[in-house]
Amino acid sequence: MTEPLIEKPTPPADGECCDSACNPCVWDNYYSEMQKWRLQQVALKTQQELKSES
Repeated sequence: MTEPLIEKPTPPADGECCDSACNPCVWDNYYSEMQKWRLQQVALKTQQELKSES
């Protein structure tokens, strides 16, 4: 079973961050989701490369 594709995260809009050092900040959430998306993209690229070699 394959994981569902993760949609590329959108950065927080101007004004979404209140600059009050919230924990977690909207930027923390964005960077976390962006890391998950990037890891999935690398995995997909690797899968495609392996398929094209066989």
